[in-house]
Amino acid sequence: MAMQALAIILVVMLVLMALGVPISYSIAISSLAAILQTVPLDVSVLTAAQRTFVGMSKFSLTAIPFFILAGNLMNQGGIAKRLVDFVMAILGKLPGALLVTNVGTNALFGAISGSASAAAAAVGSMVREGEEEMGYDPAVCAATNGASAPSGLLIPPSNALITYSLASGGTSVAALFMAGYVPGIVWALACVIGAIIIAKKKGYKGMPGKFNWGNLGRATLAAIPSLSLIVVVIGGIIAGIFTATEGSAIAVVYALILGICYKNITLKGLWQIIVDSAKMSGMVIFIIGVSNILGWVMAFTQIPQAISAALLGITNNQIIILLIMNVILLISGTFMDVTPAILIFTPLFLPVVKTFGMNPVHFGLILVYNLCIGNITPPVGNTLFVAIKVGKTTLGKVMPYMLIYYAFILLGLMAVTYIPAVSIGLPQLMGIL
Repeated sequence: MAMQALAIILVVMLVLMALGVPISYSIAISSLAAILQTVPLDVSVLTAAQRTFVGMSKFSLTAIPFFILAGNLMNQGGIAKRLVDFVMAILGKLPGALLVTNVGTNALFGAISGSASAAAAAVGSMVREGEEEMGYDPAVCAATNGASAPSGLLIPPSNALITYSLASGGTSVAALFMAGYVPGIVWALACVIGAIIIAKKKGYKGMPGKFNWGNLGRATLAAIPSLSLIVVVIGGIIAGIFTATEGSAIAVVYALILGICYKNITLKGLWQIIVDSAKMSGMVIFIIGVSNILGWVMAFTQIPQAISAALLGITNNQIIILLIMNVILLISGTFMDVTPAILIFTPLFLPVVKTFGMNPVHFGLILVYNLCIGNITPPVGNTLFVAIKVGKTTLGKVMPYMLIYYAFILLGLMAVTYIPAVSIGLPQLMGIL
């Protein structure tokens, strides 16, 4: 029954998505189609409605719309240029200075804004003029911008990690946030290595002259208010001063005050930011709600147990099982957004990794890292296409350089997967895991 239900879910979902049906409706309809083999229509519809309401009514979910609003406020608040200047002052002497600066700024801005696409748009626009003046290939710039933007999704505050916490049954958000730093840095370093290799091949040099401590000091002072958002919010959560939900509200207030002080947010602009955030939040929360139907169907038909038995039936080698999961997630990530993919694959794979003692925090970082790669792979690849648009180039010109970045990012995935300390070492050192 479990495998039959899983087959129905996959087939119906893929057909609906191919027809252009939104992912939220696809999840709900495919889940109902699977359960109808054992539960009457009236009972299944009523239960599905109840599960959707229960899924959307969790207080911890409030953190997601608040962080979305805070991110949108920061996007419009004029912090991108200050972060670009800050990173340029630190990394400007490396080969391909503007490429490396793009990578570092994307990691910071993505962490603050919570959106890879926003980072690619804002930071890419800021560095594009300088790259054009220095004769950089637009395809190289777009590839660097797109490849590095998702690194900020791993560095907290991260809505993807909050979503995983809910899908996994309450894994500590504080532990997940602290665990996200090193994998996020690993992703960024992978892109830095790729950027330097490409820069050397292209002959892109660092900024002329000696390292200027005065420039670094001025850039740091200008960037401190923006960077302090991470310190205040994450520091407060880790220290137990406030919860992730309360921290998200503090982030909104902080971002609003910063935007007003920088004189980049007007009353009219604020209203539009709130409307856009409400639309985005409604979409995300509704997906989480209908995914609760999928969770109920999986539990009722015992799909996770069947998946676990099937994988363990192939092999009991932990390395091989994780490799199989990575391949499945990488393929799925090319067609699905991060949030629905987390909600679908967490209940499928988490019981499997628990059988050989993997910590849920470790698996959460493997899952999110994997699915973030889907942000920069066709055919969905929203972040990649934003970077291409900002860079005024084409997919065909960008892909040869993306292959270099893919190679190093995948090496990072292997490190996150097979070296537990990369993910859980920091939260263990902090005593929160």
